[in-house]
Amino acid sequence: MAKQFLVIILVFVGASFLLACGETPAEKGNTSNAANAANTNRANKAEKDPTAVTTPTPGSVTNNAPTLTPVYKAYCAAVVKKDEAAIRKFFTSDTLASFDEDMKAEGITKISEYVDKVTNEMCEVSNEQFKGDKAVARVKTVSYPSGYEVLFIKEGGEWKMSNISPEKGF
Repeated sequence: MAKQFLVIILVFVGASFLLACGETPAEKGNTSNAANAANTNRANKAEKDPTAVTTPTPGSVTNNAPTLTPVYKAYCAAVVKKDEAAIRKFFTSDTLASFDEDMKAEGITKISEYVDKVTNEMCEVSNEQFKGDKAVARVKTVSYPSGYEVLFIKEGGEWKMSNISPEKGF
């Protein structure tokens, strides 16, 4: 009986030792509980800190472009109506000169036939960023449902679209 009691004690002590030294399934692959706690604290701090720098994933929305959305929506409406004069108001003078040159070379007489065929159904803007009198935003259209970046330039006190690559002009 004493031997059985001794065996039970040894098994219990051995099992306790193994549990104390072993990793739980949640800790597997992690080298340190202190490191896990530090990472968790940093993540929680970043979530609470409004000044923390975050990098958005490609295609994610960082803002709903409150400044440039009305400009682009009005442009889409002008294209849908095929309002030649209104469409021209949404582009910088340099961009219009470039468009006119390209249209002449291609034998196109109307800007409504030259620009992207946007619709009111898919006319979205997001992720606007500003640097002085320049801004970049992601626009989505029926032709480009994943979107592309457009450089906007303030000209004559109004935001206008440019055909300059945002990488070069921003």
